[in-house]
Amino acid sequence: MPDTLAAGLDSLPQDNPFAPAHWGTPYELPPFEQIRPEHYLPAFEAALAAHEAEIATIAEDPSPPRFASTVAAMERAGQALDRVAGVFYNLTGSHTNPDLQAIERQIGPKLSRHGSAIYLNPRLWARISAVDADAENLGPEERRVLDRYRIRFRRAGAELAPEAKERMAAIAERLSELATQFSQNLLADESGFTLPLTGEDDLAGLPPFLRAAAASAAKERGLDRHVITLSRSLIEPFLVFSTRRDLREKAHEAWIHRGESGGPTDNRALMAEIVKLRAERARLLGYESFAHFKLADTMAASPDAAMELLRDVWTPARTRAIEERDRLQAIVQQEGHNFALRAHDWRHYAEKLRRAEHDLDEGEIKAYLPLDRMIEASFDTATRLFGLTFEELHDVPRYHPDVRVWRVGDAEGREVGLFLGDYFARASKRSGAWMSAFRSQEKLTGIVTPIIVNVMNFAKAPEGQPTLLSFDDARTLFHEFGHGLHGLLSDVTYPLLAGTSVSGDFVELPSQLYEHWLEQPEILRAHARHHETGAPMPEDLLCKLLAARAFNQGFATVEYTASALVDMTLHLSAEGEAGLDVPAFEADALRRIAIPAEIGMRHRSPHFAHIFGGEGYAAGYYSYLWSEVLDADAFDAFREAGDIFDPETAKRLRTYVYGAGNLRDPREAYTAFRGRMPSIAPLLKKRGLAA
Repeated sequence: MPDTLAAGLDSLPQDNPFAPAHWGTPYELPPFEQIRPEHYLPAFEAALAAHEAEIATIAEDPSPPRFASTVAAMERAGQALDRVAGVFYNLTGSHTNPDLQAIERQIGPKLSRHGSAIYLNPRLWARISAVDADAENLGPEERRVLDRYRIRFRRAGAELAPEAKERMAAIAERLSELATQFSQNLLADESGFTLPLTGEDDLAGLPPFLRAAAASAAKERGLDRHVITLSRSLIEPFLVFSTRRDLREKAHEAWIHRGESGGPTDNRALMAEIVKLRAERARLLGYESFAHFKLADTMAASPDAAMELLRDVWTPARTRAIEERDRLQAIVQQEGHNFALRAHDWRHYAEKLRRAEHDLDEGEIKAYLPLDRMIEASFDTATRLFGLTFEELHDVPRYHPDVRVWRVGDAEGREVGLFLGDYFARASKRSGAWMSAFRSQEKLTGIVTPIIVNVMNFAKAPEGQPTLLSFDDARTLFHEFGHGLHGLLSDVTYPLLAGTSVSGDFVELPSQLYEHWLEQPEILRAHARHHETGAPMPEDLLCKLLAARAFNQGFATVEYTASALVDMTLHLSAEGEAGLDVPAFEADALRRIAIPAEIGMRHRSPHFAHIFGGEGYAAGYYSYLWSEVLDADAFDAFREAGDIFDPETAKRLRTYVYGAGNLRDPREAYTAFRGRMPSIAPLLKKRGLAA
């Protein structure tokens, strides 16, 4: 680790773990066990002051603007702040507490003001604008960094009049506050709800693995019973297996109404203000809407292109979903019931249909998908594709006892980076699954290897028992490890271009592409083994599992695409700046696309953290589908080569996708890998929606 990494933190008291230039821990991991909440604010203040001084030195440099003294200097600045924020924000998502949440509310606006002061600094912008790439004969990577800095500054308002700049800074600060409050409200709703199952009647229909997980969730909360929480890995199987329709309805209602309880954690007013401020900011920058602003710097390039894809998928998906609904309703009637299928019934009756059509029992499948085996499968795939090695480390710092750590090496044994796996749901963790970095790869300040973390929310089995995954859970594990590889394999010089710092509708390609290997018989035969006997998954079960991949895809595609359409149309709305009732807008948007009443959005607006808990996927939730067009076509490259681990194809994939960060425009990167741009046909075929 370079000596400059902790520059600016040497003013801290020596008992503050952020003070030393070197942590002295194995692999320079953060000393998690030593860091207490009271250490963060002093560390942030010192790091912010150091970064401000670094920026002032660059902006006020009297010499002619050069790449090294301006852009490269910008890239070297802020290392102390990256160090503190990297630890803090990873923990506020994965293992938070009231003290950290209070700090988050306090530090968010300060960081926003700090960022605005940089991007709206006229002297700094003048220097960046004046760097002459041709005169300096800059190389491709340097030109890319320079271009990305100019785009960032323009999109932050660097070219606006002073009054507009002031307003842009105020908007950014307020949006930071609102996003933090939205996320904290959502976590409060999720961690505050439990559905107690107090007797055998309440447990009716639940298989042993789900009973064990519900008991484990209760034990974690100090309860001597079974409970269902709002963790997806608990509530979704409960909706599948519970034969208590009344309890399914109660659980489902709690799930879909997170963020709109009417109490202090209600997110509706926050959403309206977020949409309003985003629309105002887009107008100040000269864009027709926030969606136009957001997509101007993406692979899609315009809302029209994204909407065209969503509409092309929506029509066949809706048709398929209606067919699925009618078949589920027929099962209800065959069982002698006279109720109309509703959203809390869908998963339950879909599982019955899947058993009837494909002779598949999710409980039987899970027995062959223990978590440890699926981790091994994801690692083995990376070894065969990219020559990576994985060594688990035990005596190293970790922020929670459940976190596991691996040293990742290359074929020659050189360190590639560290990988942390945080797999289990808990009350201190927000819902969902994600990849993040405690440290990103770069070579500007030395050979800096990445520290990457995958965070998931699997229901933990009772002590001494293996955690069993559904096939969807295993797919999530592969998905997030695909993101992890994007961070681990990064091979760039400049931090701005490292790892996942790519276009929002390109960033899901490495993750979604990686899912394909889980579905290959070669991987399942090697790693899908019974958690008790170690026996491989029987061939007939494996074949039935793979044959059922397109089952219920009408439902899955509709619930996702509905969320993407609401997100996009919300951020295209001409009424956004005037003020919108977001749930009412959502209901009207769903009516206009004629969503089947028995299917809801995958993420309703009041708990749609992708778009309101930050801006990463705002007007960008379509990107999963956009990337799926890419990933379906990209995996065909391996099929066409006749080997799912073809070395030449894997080499191109690593060079132009997993290892390239943001070295190239995404269209250029994909074409360099594949030789052409993709079509939508492989996606429709993959989802079983092709005509």
